[in-house]
Amino acid sequence: MVFSQETDSIRKYSLKFQLTSIYQYQPAFHSPYSGTNSLIPTEEKALSLTSTLFLDVPLWKGATATFNPEMSGGEGLSQAKGLGGFPNGETFRIGDTKPVVYVARMLLQQEFQFKNNKSLQLVFGKFGLSDYFDGNTYSHDPRTQFLNWSLMANGAWDYAANTRGYTVGFYGNYQFDTWQIRTALVAEPTYANGPNVAFSFKDSNALNIEIEKKITFKNNYTSIIKILGFRNTAGMGNYNEANANFITTPDIKTTRENGRTKYGIGLNADYSHGDYWGLFARMSFNDGKNETWAFTEIDRSASIGINLKGKMWNRKDDFAGVAIVANGLSKSHEEYQKLGGNGFMIGDGTLNYGTEKIAEVFYSFLIPKTHFTISPDYQFAINPAYNKDRGPVQFLALRFHTEF
Repeated sequence: MVFSQETDSIRKYSLKFQLTSIYQYQPAFHSPYSGTNSLIPTEEKALSLTSTLFLDVPLWKGATATFNPEMSGGEGLSQAKGLGGFPNGETFRIGDTKPVVYVARMLLQQEFQFKNNKSLQLVFGKFGLSDYFDGNTYSHDPRTQFLNWSLMANGAWDYAANTRGYTVGFYGNYQFDTWQIRTALVAEPTYANGPNVAFSFKDSNALNIEIEKKITFKNNYTSIIKILGFRNTAGMGNYNEANANFITTPDIKTTRENGRTKYGIGLNADYSHGDYWGLFARMSFNDGKNETWAFTEIDRSASIGINLKGKMWNRKDDFAGVAIVANGLSKSHEEYQKLGGNGFMIGDGTLNYGTEKIAEVFYSFLIPKTHFTISPDYQFAINPAYNKDRGPVQFLALRFHTEF
């Protein structure tokens, strides 16, 4: 439900609400062996739930305070382990199977409007980096679009966040004509995939920079192209050190050292063909020398997909999506897994390496005269967790979503 009211400011206050529930089913699949962090090979079912309240309050001209409490519960298949591209993007925000209420976002935003179509946006507080970076018209929100982790964002972008997907820091965006440049300096988790972030920015921080260009063609079709660069600094472990110094199996945690870094780059593009269809693609890479710290265990990723809008078949509020994504590891990360090492997402005990390949298709159906959508979803994964000895795996899901 959306409420708004005029104040002395130019802007209004608003109150919004969303709820998303995802039921997911995984049939049994071929698996000659399993490890600590393997996808469980027997039949599995899982249910996740998130509910969010969005409150924006204007303070003075151009300034807004945002308060965003959120409730999440349920679980992912295999406790959200066993693939680089995990099949349910909503489990990224679930740290407990029981419903828990917490503050997702709490921030202050100031916008300045200038002449000649220029503006500046400054943000300070708690937010998600993906709120502002790596957005894509057709592949960004698991509550309404693709469910897979490596489709909702650049897979190799190890973006700073706690287990629920949020961090604390500064963000700025400068827009001029059809260009935008944005940057953020935010806190990293205190340890890999940790629930809390470190407020000491000297040895632990994440710097992100993104440049965006919007292109409008003669027929008013549009395309948006983005390039993202990031540098993470934290007390990471090193794969080569772990591979060279162990007795039975390597343990990345024993090699952690303050001030280690991870560099990466991501490309992101979409094309909108009016009210009928759109295309998108992403490609990302990180150096893969030090351990994955926050998002998921992917060091290289490429995806492409299409969105079909229901206007083509007289269902103007429906839409469908089809996408494929390929994920990979760095050589040292691959060797670590082969020797039996575990990260926080994957670990089969050994590894017969192959690129992880995932296809996903969904259809979003709006129930007539309501705010409720139902989306059946199907995913097919080859070489789950980069292991040619296991799989392929199928995932079937039914998503229920509403927002007011």
